[in-house]
Amino acid sequence: MQTRTLGPFQVASIGLGCMNLSHAYGAPVSAEQGERVLLSALDAGVTLFDTATLYGFGANETLVGKVMKPHRNKITLASKCGMQGVDVNGDGKLVRVIDGRPATLRKTCEDSLRRLQTDVIDLYYLHRWDKSVPIEESVGALGELVRKGHIRSVGLSEVSAATLRRAHAEHPIAAVQTEYSLATRNPEIAVLEACRALGIAFVAFSPVGRGLLCDTLLDLSSLHATDIRRSMPRFAPDNYAANLRLLTGVKQVAEAVGCTLAQLSIAWLLHRGEHIIPIPGTTSLSHLAEDLDAANVSLDAATMAKLDALINQHTVVGSRYNAQANSEVDTEIF
Repeated sequence: MQTRTLGPFQVASIGLGCMNLSHAYGAPVSAEQGERVLLSALDAGVTLFDTATLYGFGANETLVGKVMKPHRNKITLASKCGMQGVDVNGDGKLVRVIDGRPATLRKTCEDSLRRLQTDVIDLYYLHRWDKSVPIEESVGALGELVRKGHIRSVGLSEVSAATLRRAHAEHPIAAVQTEYSLATRNPEIAVLEACRALGIAFVAFSPVGRGLLCDTLLDLSSLHATDIRRSMPRFAPDNYAANLRLLTGVKQVAEAVGCTLAQLSIAWLLHRGEHIIPIPGTTSLSHLAEDLDAANVSLDAATMAKLDALINQHTVVGSRYNAQANSEVDTEIF
């Protein structure tokens, strides 16, 4: 794979989002399957591996740390702080909490370093901006972790262009991570261009629309009870049915190009800007190989324009998040 710039690093143009192995889309896969996916990605040339304290309430960092420790010098390791599981009621049940206070971020980093079995994290994101704490305070704490050698660079997740600029004035930001795909265009409002202007990488998660932009249809009735798509308006039955109708023309484009729908979706992102790095996630070795082969798909200007006309913020039905989740992010919304 060709490489792209992410802060002080050169990484393969497609990274791996590791969340799926432990979190959000149902029961976690076995440790053995998680290891197979991680090592297969490494063997295929992936160099950016993305995890977070939140994923599996530490389980994902533990998995990634154990598997990737022997290969640590070959990869760029990214994790996140500021959103984690906390035993709020003292009953042993962890609840997701957003906490961007400097002391919390320092403690979370210590825990992440231990689970990841590393002396330094290459890219450490603020997973969510805690709006009760000025962004300058949270980012300043992360900057101090850089100066102490615990992390090498600072990232932000799900922030607006205005918040990005405030944060970048406090300490250089290496990357912004936000959902971006043919079906989710919010970054095009402002933050995508802000990243380009400031020389900041844009890391696109959910590049195949959480399974919407794939050839295999989702059976909504069979989604695991803990699958986060159950709470997402875009995947409500009527909305999902309407969105599937948009894919007819998109699939025709994929057939004309000679690739799968998922490959077309990832290739579209790669062609949207040299500073964009998609990080698809999967639990399947076959899907992993399919996703990574998107790096070999070439799209001309006419094809890009056709895709933009077929599916965009005006045609997709349903918000990507429900009201609660929308209140927790800082991204611009159409």
